Amino acid sequence: MDTNILFVEASRKKLRFDTRKGPLSVEDLWDLPLEGGTKNQVNLDEIALELHSKVKDTEPMSFVNRPNTAARTRAAAFEDNQTRFAIVKIIIDVKLAEEEAAAKARENKEKRNKVLSTIAKKQDGEMEAKSLDELKAMLADLD
Repeated sequence: MDTNILFVEASRKKLRFDTRKGPLSVEDLWDLPLEGGTKNQVNLDEIALELHSKVKDTEPMSFVNRPNTAARTRAAAFEDNQTRFAIVKIIIDVKLAEEEAAAKARENKEKRNKVLSTIAKKQDGEMEAKSLDELKAMLADLD
């Protein structure tokens, strides 16, 4: 299902995500960590695992019997859980991609700083290799 449709559906139905700390909205999920740092902290992995267990245990169905009201209600709840699970997976994927991009940016920054430091050392070495007359001429050019 299209990502936009999932979020539209969740907002229109005002879906909530049950956690041990109480119900959370879709917006609240963005503030949760991927994994819990402390025992009492709700996290996305915990919510995804709970929803996955609800979604994987599909309702038995019949092609002969017409669904009654209770069956339709269970089917609607199952669809809502599928939507919840899909949304949590999307948020996890986005957060993982953001973490990966941030790690890559940190790595690139460290490499850049190392290259700049090496360039500065080489320039200093070249400068020290110059004769006194060359250094005086360079200094005169700067004035």
